[in-house]
Amino acid sequence: MTGWKEMKRDELERQFSPSQWSHRMAADEVIQAHRASLTEGTQKARTVAQTLFNVPYGEGEGERVDVYVPSSPPPDLPLVIYIHGGYWQFLSKEESGFMAVPLVPRGIAVVAVDYDIAPKGNMDLMVSQVRRSVASIVQQYANISGVYLCGHSAGAQLAAMVLCTDWSQYNVTPNIKGAFLVSGVYDLLPIISTYVNDPLKMTKEDALRNSPGQLVSQLKTFSAGCEIVVAVAQHDSPEFRRQSLEYFKALKSSGLKVSFEDVPNTDHFNVIEQLVDEDYYLTQLLLKMIRRGAGAPGISV
Repeated sequence: MTGWKEMKRDELERQFSPSQWSHRMAADEVIQAHRASLTEGTQKARTVAQTLFNVPYGEGEGERVDVYVPSSPPPDLPLVIYIHGGYWQFLSKEESGFMAVPLVPRGIAVVAVDYDIAPKGNMDLMVSQVRRSVASIVQQYANISGVYLCGHSAGAQLAAMVLCTDWSQYNVTPNIKGAFLVSGVYDLLPIISTYVNDPLKMTKEDALRNSPGQLVSQLKTFSAGCEIVVAVAQHDSPEFRRQSLEYFKALKSSGLKVSFEDVPNTDHFNVIEQLVDEDYYLTQLLLKMIRRGAGAPGISV
């Protein structure tokens, strides 16, 4: 594939338009179906878990999380924190509780994070917010045995930025044992000249500062013990697939514990939607990661 620097704007925008690459349905249909699927899964999650809605992690109106907890939590509670996608300008925690469906009945808590999407929020603010959300959650729940991050698309970029955090300024060091990064963007430079950046208004400096691919040394410093899965859909665009593979290679060459998952027969949307299903490959992979993570006897995988 031609390098992104050689691409004309229309081709670059096509590469960063995931709906154009779905093998299942037309572009408009796949986006509508995606929101409907996530919403349906989240509504189901609210029937299988104890729920705490709009728990604040900061003073901002958008700085809230929803918490899904087992009815009888184990004494050592694994916690999955989900950071939604939507190109930093769509979706919210209201559609982001779906992972609780297979996880909560197994003794795992799930937290769905809100952050100020563009144009209200800029990239630096969003990164700051997700970092503060993790610190706040860990401070509020003393019995957490381990934290596992999961982010999709833009949320994978934000989750990867959490892994690069110097926690000394937060008065807490979260015990992040694992991270699931699904169909993410790890180099923000190519999107500066696309429609994606219209509400974000990132400069080159903003993009570099918030590109996980530029910060692998920081991740190695602050999250060296974390097990990382970089996953990408078979029918993601070539640029999304390239970024995922290159980010995986950078992590691996730095000696980090990382694996790459090329998920067959999926596109950018159902690769994450199917985490509502206990039998889905990535769900099983996540459950195995949590089981390895921590001697949590309350988990049944």
